[in-house]
Amino acid sequence: MDPLNWATESQPILALSPMADMTDSAFCRVIKEVNEHERYPIIFREMVSSEAVVRENTKTLSMATIHPDERPLVQQLFGSDPATMAEAARMIYEKEHPDGFDINMGCPVYKIVSNFNGAALMKEPERAAALVKAVKKAVNVPLSVKIRLGWSEPTEALTFAKIIEDAGADLLIVHGRTKAQGYSGTSDWNMVGQVKKSVSIPVLCNGDIHHSSLIKKALEISGCDGVCIARGALGNPWIFRDFLSIEKGETPEPVTLEDRIRVVRRHLELHLEQYGPRATLTFRKHLGWYFKGISNIKPLREKMMTAKTVEELNKILDAVTART
Repeated sequence: MDPLNWATESQPILALSPMADMTDSAFCRVIKEVNEHERYPIIFREMVSSEAVVRENTKTLSMATIHPDERPLVQQLFGSDPATMAEAARMIYEKEHPDGFDINMGCPVYKIVSNFNGAALMKEPERAAALVKAVKKAVNVPLSVKIRLGWSEPTEALTFAKIIEDAGADLLIVHGRTKAQGYSGTSDWNMVGQVKKSVSIPVLCNGDIHHSSLIKKALEISGCDGVCIARGALGNPWIFRDFLSIEKGETPEPVTLEDRIRVVRRHLELHLEQYGPRATLTFRKHLGWYFKGISNIKPLREKMMTAKTVEELNKILDAVTART
C-alpha cells in the first residue's frame, strides 16, 4: 500500500516533517509509540546527503538505518546530481527498504543552498526534474518532493510544482514560505492551496501548524490532502493523537506532567540506545521543547539543560515528579 496516497474523504494524511538533527530514529520511535496508530503519522526521516551515502560514510548510513517501529517511513535525501541521487536511493533501499523517498528542494539554510541543494533547486527546474526522474527510475517506491512557495516570490511554486509533477513525483510537501523568508513571517496556507490546485497529485501543507487545533484550520484554508508537521511535534508527540481524537468528536486526553516525564525518559532511553551512553548532552535540544512553557519548574528546567550524565538528568526528572 502506498503511504503517500492514504488521504480519504474522512481522513487526511498526517505526517511528521523531516527536520535536520531532530527527526532521528529515536525521536521517530517515540512519535509512533505515543500515537499508537498503524498508519499515522507517516514518518519523514531527517535528510541525508546523497553524496555521503554513495561514499559510504558511516555516520550518514547510520542516520538512514530504519527501526521496524518507525514504519511507514519515508527517507529524505538531498543532493544536486541525478546519478548520485539515484545511486544513493538504490543503496538505501537495498539495505533498509524505506516505504518511500523524499527529495529536499525546500531547505533554506546557506550551507545547503550554497551547494545547489535544497531550495536552490527551485531556481533550476530542469535539474530538479532530472533528479526526480533519476530517483524514480532507480527505486520502485513512492517519491515525494518537499518545496517552498519559491526562492523569492510566492508564486514561483505554481510553475515549479507542475514541473515536478510531470517529472514523476507522487506527492508534494509545500512549506508556506519562500526561501528568502527563511522561517520569518507566517506560513501562507492560502498560497499553499493555490499550489494544490495547480497539480493533480496529493499535496501536504507544511509550516506553522504548532498544535492539534491548527491542523483542521490548515486543511480548510489550503484544501490540501494532509499536513506535514515539523516544530509543532517537538516536545509534543501527542499532536497527531489529539487531532484524531478531535476528528472523532472526542476531547483529547490531557497530557499531564507525569505523562510528559514518562515520555522524556523513554525518549532519553532510545536516544542513548542510538548514540551511546555519553549522548546526554545532545538530548538537551529535546528537553527545551518538552518543558517549554511549563510553569513552576524553571529552576529545575535550567538544571536539566546543564546535566552532563544520565544519572544527573534522571535525578532532576525525579525532582520534577516530586513537585506534582
